[in-house]
Amino acid sequence: MKNKIIPCLVIAGCLLASTLPAADQPGLLKSEFIYETAPFPSCHASTIAETKDGLIAAWFGGTGEKNPDVGIWTSHYTNGRWSAPVEVANGVESPTKRYPTWNPVLFQPKTGPLMLFYKDGPDPRTWWGMIMTSDDGGKTWSKPRRLPDGILGPIKNKPVQLPNGDLLSPTSSEHAGWRVHFERSSDLGKTWTATQPINDGKTIGAIQPSILFHPGGKLQALGRTRQGRVFETWSADGGLTWSEMKLTDLPNPNAGTDAVTLKDGSHLLIYNPTSKGRSPLALAASPDGRAWSAALEFEDEPGMEFSYPAIIQTRDGLVHVTYTWKRERIKHAVVDPGKLKLQPL
Repeated sequence: MKNKIIPCLVIAGCLLASTLPAADQPGLLKSEFIYETAPFPSCHASTIAETKDGLIAAWFGGTGEKNPDVGIWTSHYTNGRWSAPVEVANGVESPTKRYPTWNPVLFQPKTGPLMLFYKDGPDPRTWWGMIMTSDDGGKTWSKPRRLPDGILGPIKNKPVQLPNGDLLSPTSSEHAGWRVHFERSSDLGKTWTATQPINDGKTIGAIQPSILFHPGGKLQALGRTRQGRVFETWSADGGLTWSEMKLTDLPNPNAGTDAVTLKDGSHLLIYNPTSKGRSPLALAASPDGRAWSAALEFEDEPGMEFSYPAIIQTRDGLVHVTYTWKRERIKHAVVDPGKLKLQPL
């Protein structure tokens, strides 16, 4: 599926992308940059959540991933416009020590404050989990708090809230191979427990899971691997135990994915459907988490990077997506899932 070229304008040296969808992309209502200019040249790893006041997005930005000046930035979507980016967290330890920050994850529980998880530390093998909360939709934040030892928080993709109110956090570690585990909190993030890793990190090296809901209380996790395909694993007991990790038929070029279960019970996966590189970036749909169909493409420019997507469904039924655009900006897209035209993969 190829994107129609969308006209754009160059004004004062800044590329302004059209917010109109391509004619051959049914269901794509809007595609826009969250910001045109920012105090940082590079960005990555966006996340998005809906609060009672509207949408909020976050990402990490600085001179480049792993650099100490990288902080966590947010923007609010109000009256059809995104606010200017504001830094809300960083890795400053002292006047002479500062670590990079990584992979923010926003999550709004059914009750309670908005949560912002992120990582702090020199690299993914040694980083630690942090959390902040907000009672006003992300306008102001609590003081950052370090999560307990052994708890990293959601590693890239959003937690889910189970019917009993528990938060189930999809996470992973990289210090002993790429291994997936799951963390749980029954008190909105005050205390946590964690499963053991569900894979050995060798047969399948996997990180950054997303969680989907299925009939009968079953859960499915999908995510990134080093083996060239998206992984899956299933749970029949609310995430306490998980099936043997297996590779799906969906390609994965060692790049982040995200997924969401819609209100009608179907599922959407956003990913790079290629064996190499991080373009194109596309959406797939499934009625059961097993059989997937192509839904639309957000980007397709060979040699460029469109990556690390996040996806949610809002109260009005629309789907909102954010993703990294060439490591230069964060892009936001709006999808009407009822208008998608599915095609075989």
